[in-house]
Amino acid sequence: MDVQPDFFQHADDVHAWRAEHVPVFNRNRLKLGIFGMNCSNGCTITHAETTFEPTYQHNVKIAKLADDLGFELLVPVGRWKHFGGTTQFNANNMEVYTWATALACNTQKIMVYATSHVPTVHPLFAAKQGATIDHISNGRFGLNVVCGWFRPEIEMFGIQQLPHERRYDMAAEWLNCIKLAWTKQDFDFAGEYFQIRGGFLLPKPLQRPHPVVINAGNSEEGREFSARHVDFNFVTIATQEQASGLVSDIHQRAAKYGRRVGVMSYGLVCCRDTEAEAWALYRRIIDEGDWEATHNIMNLLGIESNSFNEQIKQFGERFIAGWGGFPLVGTPEQVVEMMLQLADLGIEGFILSWLDYYEELKYFGERVLPLMKQAGLRI
Repeated sequence: MDVQPDFFQHADDVHAWRAEHVPVFNRNRLKLGIFGMNCSNGCTITHAETTFEPTYQHNVKIAKLADDLGFELLVPVGRWKHFGGTTQFNANNMEVYTWATALACNTQKIMVYATSHVPTVHPLFAAKQGATIDHISNGRFGLNVVCGWFRPEIEMFGIQQLPHERRYDMAAEWLNCIKLAWTKQDFDFAGEYFQIRGGFLLPKPLQRPHPVVINAGNSEEGREFSARHVDFNFVTIATQEQASGLVSDIHQRAAKYGRRVGVMSYGLVCCRDTEAEAWALYRRIIDEGDWEATHNIMNLLGIESNSFNEQIKQFGERFIAGWGGFPLVGTPEQVVEMMLQLADLGIEGFILSWLDYYEELKYFGERVLPLMKQAGLRI
């Protein structure tokens, strides 16, 4: 990508440039990504058998296949500590900026993201890393902003966990500093959480106006943060009806600031030749799930019940199956139909996880992608 170090003055110019150069703004109606393969167990909190390994070599193998299949995103989980249980869920994990750099060197077209915790990285350092990776990847870097919700992780750094709403205030300052570093020179910033005098950064990123920024904000504060500051919000979908409301809400919030924010989501894929086989795989994941680690996660998120009623149990199963994401379970035809229905509601992309990433991604490429093209979801 050969670009000049000037900056666009109009939103239409930005949109046109991004549509030509940045994969997540391409003409595919539903963008596709892979989520969480940098961590042990990926996104499934289970002992169910799999060939997946959280190793660099295996990640490269998956990334190259996704790149060949035309996927747009590789999104890691930002993790520093495990969640306990018999799996010690996500204990073995690769640091996200290093991971993104390495996978950029092993792919050609797919975007590589770093899922970065705000309290653990100074914004100037994050900006420098991001700009460097953008050059190494030839303009394919993206930043996934995480405010830092997992208290034991944050406290491991000797940092006090902020109240929920204040985490977003800090994240807004953090991201503003990064964007200033990416687009300005010799800038000052005086905030409550960060102070910068004579901020300087070279090289600037290749992407214009700056690398793509994403966030998974579902709360009131999270949706407002995404409306003001990011390019895409990755929402958690419980039902299709809820998806429609979330999309509308985020678009309306962004419009107040003269912005457009895209909406994507995430979920587990259990796809087989027959519906019975697909649901058998899903049930195996749940039946061999690590409920202790799942309870730990839900308690940290404030999802608790003394009686552990059926609704909480169903939500826990969603976490075991794929970090609470939307389950795409069924035949190739049924999975594509679910994706089509979500796209009709305004969902613009899906980052996917599987119990067995590489083997099931091969099947997805052979059986699901052709049907997605027939349905008009992919070109």
